[in-house]
Amino acid sequence: MIVILKSGATDEQIEHVIERIEQLGHSAHLSRGTHRTIIGVIGDEESLRSEPLKALPGVADVIPVLPPYKLVSREAHPDATIVHVGSVPVGGGYLAMIAGPCAVESEERMVRIARAVRRAGANILRGGAFKPRTSPYSFQGLGTKGLEFLRTAGDEAGMPVVTEATDPRLVETICRYADMLQVGARNMQNFVLLREVGQTDKPVLLKRGMSATVSEWLMSAEYIASQGNSQVILCERGIRGFDSATRNVFDVAAIPLARQLTHLPVIADPSHATGRPDLIPSCALAAMAAGADGVHVEVHDEPEQARSDGAQALLPDQYEELFQQMSRLAELYQRRIAGPGDSSGPV
Repeated sequence: MIVILKSGATDEQIEHVIERIEQLGHSAHLSRGTHRTIIGVIGDEESLRSEPLKALPGVADVIPVLPPYKLVSREAHPDATIVHVGSVPVGGGYLAMIAGPCAVESEERMVRIARAVRRAGANILRGGAFKPRTSPYSFQGLGTKGLEFLRTAGDEAGMPVVTEATDPRLVETICRYADMLQVGARNMQNFVLLREVGQTDKPVLLKRGMSATVSEWLMSAEYIASQGNSQVILCERGIRGFDSATRNVFDVAAIPLARQLTHLPVIADPSHATGRPDLIPSCALAAMAAGADGVHVEVHDEPEQARSDGAQALLPDQYEELFQQMSRLAELYQRRIAGPGDSSGPV
């Protein structure tokens, strides 16, 4: 940690800052420059984060040297983490191809879509049973019955399943059906929920909040990891902007940035990022070219009948065409789309 002093800081103020640092059990290294005086703090930086050093007289700024997200940072874990969703590896050269409808609507439809996306090549099935919606009058999901339908569809298609957890009180129930728990954008900073999923043995798909910085996103992952669960997959799903031409702003630069900062897998959701089926393929391929560890796409066999987000869903044949393009790009970048039970290494 570095303490930067104000240009007019007095010797008494500087000495007081040094005394305070030493009182907290750390060593201080004073460096006087022509225009700036700084104090280097030697010791466990984490123990000082909650101390109001910036409030001391004469202090202009306090700059941490290490990132606050210690457990999920590249510095703490240089090698890429491989997260196993059921028997599907994600990260470290393995790609997650997640597909399915926004919401589970019926067992028959869920099974039909599951078989279609599996034939296309998807390796993880998605579907929402509990839906946090902007309007309280919108479809909120089928609840536990939806979990049963999703599990049946996953078993029929031979795929692990992911579904969203919206309430800490529901986590235990959802764990009985799902292979991976999703924390959605609206709940990225629901710290009670983050702690709860962090205490499970299930991998967690953590979506970036619609107004969250990359650092805040990684701090939410740190909440999960701090509870003992380091099996976290990050998902860039677009952030809020001013242009209504797309649903959100697809921050493709966040993908390589996050992969530099963390050892966790980072995937992309172009469906929520754009809200437009005509833009999903281009953005999916852009995400893969940027280094994403997978792509999350909403697929529905009859979008006009969908009870949630039908306007942004691809048809099964459109998804199959996109998957072929993504497969060719994966081969070019020497990455592998592993099917359930496929543990062979990257290409």
